[in-house]
Amino acid sequence: MQRRNFIRNSSLALAGLAFLSNKTLAQLLADPTWKIKMLTDTIGVFTEKGGTIVFMIGKEGLTVVDAQFPEQSQHLIDELKKRSQLPFELLINTHHHGDHTAGNISFKGLVKNVLAHENSKANQERVAKEKKNEDQQLYPNQTYADTWCQLFGKEEICMHYFGAAHTNGDSFVHFKKANIVHTGDLVFNRRHPFVDRSAGANIKSWIKVLDKAATTFNNKTIFVCGHAADGYDIVVTKDDIAAFSNYLSKTLIFVDAQIKAGKTKEEILKATEIPGAPEWKGDGIERPLTAAFEELSNG
Repeated sequence: MQRRNFIRNSSLALAGLAFLSNKTLAQLLADPTWKIKMLTDTIGVFTEKGGTIVFMIGKEGLTVVDAQFPEQSQHLIDELKKRSQLPFELLINTHHHGDHTAGNISFKGLVKNVLAHENSKANQERVAKEKKNEDQQLYPNQTYADTWCQLFGKEEICMHYFGAAHTNGDSFVHFKKANIVHTGDLVFNRRHPFVDRSAGANIKSWIKVLDKAATTFNNKTIFVCGHAADGYDIVVTKDDIAAFSNYLSKTLIFVDAQIKAGKTKEEILKATEIPGAPEWKGDGIERPLTAAFEELSNG
């Protein structure tokens, strides 16, 4: 029976392929795992594995924000080299996590400067020493404390640090003329976030950071977040930022009420939804619940 089903299914599959032209079949087989979406003529988004990458093809050189992993960053580099013969001017890291910085190493010898918040660089160095993979790192050679801005042709790029949030070294990266902001992991679109308390993360402060972003950027700003749940876009609006801030607030409110009701951490982690923020679904709810419990219990 199983053999007959296998033969039948295989025949159907082959019959389906017969309707495809050689060109169409070749395109399907060659379809890359990575995707590029241009937001303007010069600024685009690269997605494959890890945190979202934003790049700018300027008239004087290339700028890249975040680097995913070595294999993925090489895919990006190869593609950008097809589109421009100009040098890589700047690589920016929104924060230190490996899915945003492990690919830095692919830019070694290619990019003039690597930039991040000073705490992000310190975190990257600390984690690399702990994991004994310092030889696999390309650390930032430039850092900033609060705000950094520089002109690249007609575009001005500004980096803003508003305080501890997802880590203690997260940056908003603003392409001012295009009015596009890479939020890094300061925003997760309908996906439960990782809250890295080992690197100074703080949910209460995170909410304040998002409030500051709401007053710094305007209603026409296009935001690119680091991660999104299946079925949701990594390109979001100011309303999505507010929704994520509400989700964080509701997480603290829920966990605080549970603690006051005498619930243990294990009991709190059995929750499957954050009351007041039902759009955030799926795996990973234990991450913010654990962080909120530790923050409210230990300060």
